[in-house]
Amino acid sequence: MERPVAPHNIENSYIEALPASEALFERARKIFPDGVTHDSRRMQPFPIYVEKAGGAHKWDADGNRYVDYWMGHGALLFGHNPPHVVDAVRDQIARGTHYGASHTKEVEWGEWVQKLVPCAERLRFTASGTEATHMALRLARAFTGKKRVVKLAGHFHGWHEGLEIGVRAPYEAEPEAGQLAEVVETVTVCPMNDLGAVRDVLASGEIAAVILEPTGPHFGTVPVPQGFLEGLRKETKNAGALLIFDEVVSGFRVAPGGAQDLSGVTPDLSAFAKILAGGLPGGAVAGREDILQFLVTKATPEETARTKIPHHGTFNANPLSAAAGVAMLESIADGSAIRAANEAGAKLRFGMNEIFARGKVAWKAYGDHSDWKIFYDADTPPRDGGDQSVSEMPWRRLNAPHRTKSRAMRQALILHGIDFNGARALTSTAHTDDIIAETLDGFEAAVQSLKEEGVA
Repeated sequence: MERPVAPHNIENSYIEALPASEALFERARKIFPDGVTHDSRRMQPFPIYVEKAGGAHKWDADGNRYVDYWMGHGALLFGHNPPHVVDAVRDQIARGTHYGASHTKEVEWGEWVQKLVPCAERLRFTASGTEATHMALRLARAFTGKKRVVKLAGHFHGWHEGLEIGVRAPYEAEPEAGQLAEVVETVTVCPMNDLGAVRDVLASGEIAAVILEPTGPHFGTVPVPQGFLEGLRKETKNAGALLIFDEVVSGFRVAPGGAQDLSGVTPDLSAFAKILAGGLPGGAVAGREDILQFLVTKATPEETARTKIPHHGTFNANPLSAAAGVAMLESIADGSAIRAANEAGAKLRFGMNEIFARGKVAWKAYGDHSDWKIFYDADTPPRDGGDQSVSEMPWRRLNAPHRTKSRAMRQALILHGIDFNGARALTSTAHTDDIIAETLDGFEAAVQSLKEEGVA
């Protein structure tokens, strides 16, 4: 059991270093429930407030500079404000921010998605990833005529009530506050990476779709085992159910065409956001033409009423997001940026595990792509920097939160000029060798301070 740690030197130092952020939080508490506008940005006793960013860095309201590993929750592959995206948005903003009409850039944007994504016979833009997964469910139910869906424990697909189920322990399909029990009852939660459990549920013949994050929950916090995606593809086809990949994070980050491109497994539908829109708001559903036909207005009102899903959205394919998206997708198409971001993640994971090994800290850095994660519940310290495997670890242990340790680690890193979300981090092309060296110096100092406080 994790030992509670009362605020000591690290938290006191954090408070002392961030008076402007503390003052802004006090103002925010009078406006926003919980004082924040996104649950992941909440932190005790208060979060940092950022004033500007560029490249791999951001600066807070107190003037402190940080190496940033949030990377826009995964939306930034070239770091903050890459010139080619900034130039595209600057040019577009002079031409107009909202036409209330179709426009050239949305066509170009859609063509890039089709060019890169294997399943994208047709697509529809949305304003967010949550909207995209919601649309994917509507399409699956309309196409199959079935209402039940399967998701995997721990996998996150946005906050709409249709899928915000079984994300956290104890991973039950139980209604949360404000959710309708009738909606929750249409979702079956299967254990992570358990193909047999999914097969058993599919045997009922009542399942419209299986949805999952194809790299594992939260961009591979629990990695998907070899052959699992192939197994899901086979089982869903046999059962007449659709396979949906939630590529909101993995899309255009693990390969130019996302996890489906990397794995060679083509789903029926995919949801995208984040990198898709170049760091601006935007999402999409892409998939088979016959499924996306349920967004088509038919010849008569009667036929339309029977076969069409109405879809509106004031900011769908907004010109600014489209301009940023075109610039982003064009620049990642050859895969070189993805490879550079992956290499940065690999160097950081190796260096962090070297630090854990030297310090005899039983934590482990791991990941597979442009990321690093910290497993706070490893049985022993890494042997060396290359000791990163967590594949034999039970999924509940890997996915378990360690709030005290992760908060202490985040605060310690902030005090040494580094920011991440406490458990997971994302890298970009802006994380050069110099930035990596700076990060590892700060990381080692932070780990030492955590050891001195008895946290590590």
